[in-house]
Amino acid sequence: MNTSQPVAPEPARHARAFVAPLVSTLLTLPMAAVAFFFVGLSPMACDSCNGAASDRFDASYEVAFSVFGCGLVVVLVLLLASWALPWQRRNAAARVWLAVAAPAVVVLASVVFHGLVDWP
Repeated sequence: MNTSQPVAPEPARHARAFVAPLVSTLLTLPMAAVAFFFVGLSPMACDSCNGAASDRFDASYEVAFSVFGCGLVVVLVLLLASWALPWQRRNAAARVWLAVAAPAVVVLASVVFHGLVDWP
């Protein structure tokens, strides 16, 4: 008599699960670095400003830079989540969506930054 319990098959491991996070990481990190570089150079736009224009720019830049920094944190979370999902076929769609969202959030954060700053 065989009294052993039937063993459930192990979920199928997705052989190319690393592709979407890898491509996203290779695109997103340079995009984020370039965006951060230009956001960091933005205060030079108001080097010749004085008085009220300088005060408005500085106040709006502080808010916009904080929002941009939060956007980059979201990008990092998306990238880490795309790598951290279990490498099973059932998670393939979620992994791809997270990987696609990361560079899109970099672009969105840059657009929001440029929209929030009161340029001279």
